[in-house]
Amino acid sequence: MTVNDDSFTNWKIREEIAESMIPLIGKLHRERDVTVLLHSRSLVNKSVVSILKTHRFARQIAGAELSVTETMPFLQALTALDLGPSQIDLGMLATMYKADERGLSVEQFTAEAVAGATGAEKTERREPRDVVLYGFGRIGRLVARLLIEKAGSGNGLRLRAIVVRGGGEADLVKRASLLRRDSIHGQFNGTITVDEATGTIIANGNAIKVIYANDPSEVDYTAHGIKDAILIDNTGKWRDREGLSQHLRPGIDKVVLTAPGKGDVPNIVHGVNHDTVKPDEQILSCASCTTNAIVPPLKAMDDEFGVLRGHVETVHSFTNDQNLLDNYHKADRRGRSAPLNMVITETGAASAVAKALPDLKAPITGSSIRVPVPDVSIAILSLRLGRETTRDEVLDYLRDVSLNSPLKRQIDFTTAPDAVSMDFVGSRHASIVDAGATKVDGDNAILYLWYDNEFGYSCQVVRVVQHVSGVEYPTYPATAV
Repeated sequence: MTVNDDSFTNWKIREEIAESMIPLIGKLHRERDVTVLLHSRSLVNKSVVSILKTHRFARQIAGAELSVTETMPFLQALTALDLGPSQIDLGMLATMYKADERGLSVEQFTAEAVAGATGAEKTERREPRDVVLYGFGRIGRLVARLLIEKAGSGNGLRLRAIVVRGGGEADLVKRASLLRRDSIHGQFNGTITVDEATGTIIANGNAIKVIYANDPSEVDYTAHGIKDAILIDNTGKWRDREGLSQHLRPGIDKVVLTAPGKGDVPNIVHGVNHDTVKPDEQILSCASCTTNAIVPPLKAMDDEFGVLRGHVETVHSFTNDQNLLDNYHKADRRGRSAPLNMVITETGAASAVAKALPDLKAPITGSSIRVPVPDVSIAILSLRLGRETTRDEVLDYLRDVSLNSPLKRQIDFTTAPDAVSMDFVGSRHASIVDAGATKVDGDNAILYLWYDNEFGYSCQVVRVVQHVSGVEYPTYPATAV
């Protein structure tokens, strides 16, 4: 048998195993609210090839490819346990089992590693929490996709309504079509139908009422059966407490802004300061996509090396705030054609760091250049460290952070030598460390951080909403802080 024959036979075997994993992963998700992960990447609703590619990706960060032949026994062991709502990482289970020298069986080790999710210790399933989207633009539609995807067993977050300004003829059909097809993020994963008689979009069985209003005061949420909802404001029209308080009407319990908050509105970066949100806080902000991209690695670097000062330069994809062709714009330069120019502009990300990382005393400055790409940006973070180090030490540390730290859902890591921006469309992490571009000289370090400023940021928004709603379930095996 030739090498080619061996490779193809091996592929077919792994393909068969991955295929058999799909119903097990689906059943755990639907019946027990268990999300199966592989190095922080969800395997729920993934195809055979996607599961195999996710296993192979482990080679970039862990140094060796992880095979489905290694992870399948742990998945089978999970199905035999009385699990409560949780997230369970097969990659971590397999890695930790290899390092364990006690001679336990896979079943014994798995039961011990996820003990907090079983028996009397397990989290109880909670009633669904209503969610309303106010605005349905780029971020609103991606957040909608994520909420629908995560509906799973029907517990957790439930998207009940979308509030938009009234449009013209066939408005509902056009908005559903924009949810169904996206030029950057592709087709919606599922089915979408429109019920014009009731003004409802039905996506994967989720009935979403479309409410037309020009102002928060025009909406009666209770008339649609909505109660104690979390409203996500995607418009950016109001950014201070007074303006956002207009949303706090009967049926709405909390307001989450998908833009930097002003004044005393807390700016929350999930993974960094989400645990500081007070239970009675009704208004908060998820900061900006760039703030979410730089704050987690900035915290990681400060924790290990200390940061004395820093500067962030963002090379940012253009957005709907800019003009397609030269036209008047209230801001300097943004009136010039976005698809034709690099546009120097400002970023508030550096100043927002102080809100998310109040213990960081280092001054951080920032600037931005908008460039002619539709999605994915890169932040170049230049740091003066508290001690001298080496490039290898920094990279080994950040690789470990991406795999084993509380920031593993925020920070990803790539060693791909030919990586470019389009490779990171659809990334669910807040930022991705580009190992090949990293530069270190004594106490100076420059990190190149890719981020999907649309989808990655939307994932961070949903994580914050899950946290404040009480449906953010624990992850196992537990990560040491």
